[in-house]
Amino acid sequence: MFAEIRRKERAMDPKQAREVLEKGGYGILSMCGQNGYGYGIPLNYVLEENHLYFHCAVEGEKLRSIQKNNSVSFCVVGKAQVIAEEFTTNYESIIAFGKADLSLTDDEIIHAMRLLLKKYSPEHVELGEKYINQALKRIQVIRVDIEHISGKFH
Repeated sequence: MFAEIRRKERAMDPKQAREVLEKGGYGILSMCGQNGYGYGIPLNYVLEENHLYFHCAVEGEKLRSIQKNNSVSFCVVGKAQVIAEEFTTNYESIIAFGKADLSLTDDEIIHAMRLLLKKYSPEHVELGEKYINQALKRIQVIRVDIEHISGKFH
C-alpha cells in the first residue's frame, strides 16, 4: 500500500525514523483539501506510542478536509544542511501515514494537551493547566493513528 524508498541505502531503520519524529519541533500535516488539491499545514505536535496529537480551533479547512477523508500524512525534517559546493543537501526526514480521528473524549483531549504542554512549555505547567481548562471548549485535538512510517537521510 505504501511506496518503498527508492534509494534503499538512504533508508532509516524504524527506530531511527521514530527518533526523528519524537525530536521534531513541528511537521507538515498533509491531506486532501476540499477543492481536491493537496493541503498541507505546519503544526506543532507530540508523539505518544503510535499516535500523533495536534490541537487547533474547532472549525476550519483542516477539520473539514479530515471529515471528508481522514487519510493523512505527516512529514518532519530533522537536520538539513545545504552543501553548496557539492550541489547536495545533508538531511534526515520522515513521513508518517495514518488515519486522523476527531472524536476524542474530553479526557483524551486533556491528556494530549498535557503532552503538548510538557513538550513545548515544561517550565510553565501550572499556567498551562489553567489554559487547558479554560480552552477546552474552544479547541479541537486531532489524533493520528500511525499506520506506516519511513525515513531517509543523506
